[in-house]
Amino acid sequence: MTLVMKFGGTSVGSAAAMRETAVLIQNAQAEWGQVVAVASGMGSKPAKVTDLLLRGAHTAVSGDGETYKQEAERLRAIHYEAIDGLLAPEGERQSILAENEQFIRRFERLCQAVFVLGELTPRAMDAISGMGEQMSVRILAAYLRQTGVPAEAIDATELVVTDDNFQAASPLFDRTAEKVEARLRPLLQQNIVPIVTGFIGAAETGVATTLGRGGSDFSAAILGQALHANEVWIWTDVDGVMSADPRLVTDARSIPSLTFREVSELAYYGARVLHPKTIRPCVENNIPLRIKNTFHPDHPGTVVVPDADGVNGGIKAVTAINCLSLITVEGKGMIGVPGIAARTFGAVAQGNVSVLLISQASSEQSICFSTPDNTAEAVIASLEAEFAQELARRDIDRIWAQRDVSIVTIVGAGMRGTPGIAGRIFSALGQTGVNIIAIAQGSSECSISLVVDGEETGTAVARVHELI
Repeated sequence: MTLVMKFGGTSVGSAAAMRETAVLIQNAQAEWGQVVAVASGMGSKPAKVTDLLLRGAHTAVSGDGETYKQEAERLRAIHYEAIDGLLAPEGERQSILAENEQFIRRFERLCQAVFVLGELTPRAMDAISGMGEQMSVRILAAYLRQTGVPAEAIDATELVVTDDNFQAASPLFDRTAEKVEARLRPLLQQNIVPIVTGFIGAAETGVATTLGRGGSDFSAAILGQALHANEVWIWTDVDGVMSADPRLVTDARSIPSLTFREVSELAYYGARVLHPKTIRPCVENNIPLRIKNTFHPDHPGTVVVPDADGVNGGIKAVTAINCLSLITVEGKGMIGVPGIAARTFGAVAQGNVSVLLISQASSEQSICFSTPDNTAEAVIASLEAEFAQELARRDIDRIWAQRDVSIVTIVGAGMRGTPGIAGRIFSALGQTGVNIIAIAQGSSECSISLVVDGEETGTAVARVHELI
């Protein structure tokens, strides 16, 4: 039985957290036999290691030659405190201190080069931003060895082969599987626990890359696929995926199971869950993926399972994205004119702006869509340039934006087969006095998205959550 476990920044964020994580790894090895652990950089409060690394790089390229040195001292303090709290002087403490110091000095050298050149390339960003994982795995592996658990720290640059799209690299699964089998399988057969860096990989040339958003979770799923793991567990600081943001809904609760489609919808619309690409290797290979709480390990958390057709049920979760604009293109001359929608979204795409929701009247007199609030002016300018002739002829009456709106999304794979769900949602919001500005729902999708005024977001989320 093979289990891949990923530990987020809070799970390795201090000496105390690493002790708890080591216990979880030891217990899992006793139960499962073969265990691989993937670790993020330390998520210490009030500063996360990756944030410090990025801040050092960004200030250096702006011409600041001092801040990265200060961040290097903070990195030393965070890691040295963890090492001193975990490793005995007569053991590996000095060697791990020395290894960490090498990474911090490399960080300083790279930032110095960025400062001198005045340039921060994506390749340099990847080299800098992945150092947190490289330091944390060495500390955790050394502590496990000290407690009697055979463990080895491994940089994923030895395992995960990617393309050279720096900062958002895509894995080359066949090449990765070969390397994982050759490097990790012998360790597992010897009951050694590999402690692997999350987030990073390497192009075929050997140059370090990073996997982008959700990279450490993605690393665990990639290794799960390569090893044909029985399960993948993502350890974080919450009891799985919540039915709503606890900051908006006090009685939000953990969801026992979600389908891949449900997780994708929740992630897209702002919920604090796994990015869809990170779990795709597990779902496509029928590997159950479970989200668990490091600080509440007995809680079953949330398991992500393959999509199932013909499921009946109700609402599972509600989430929201704030700080949006709803942009409308409207005019009686749009009716029956081919290509209006294509030209609209072509103009938006030219500005590299993401469209989060689209709604169109059946009469074709208007199209409205949402974008981030800070892009509204640029989007409107692009649309006005695209439709200059139509605006002059009054075929299009106006292009305008309603600012500070939110998208509230209600998710549940069984909703489409359950009559009355939409009616209950609209009635509940109407009774609370929440005005729905726009609606979007696909005929075969598992979500309903509503646009509401930004000030009514919390009320709308809380009221819909009462229907779960």
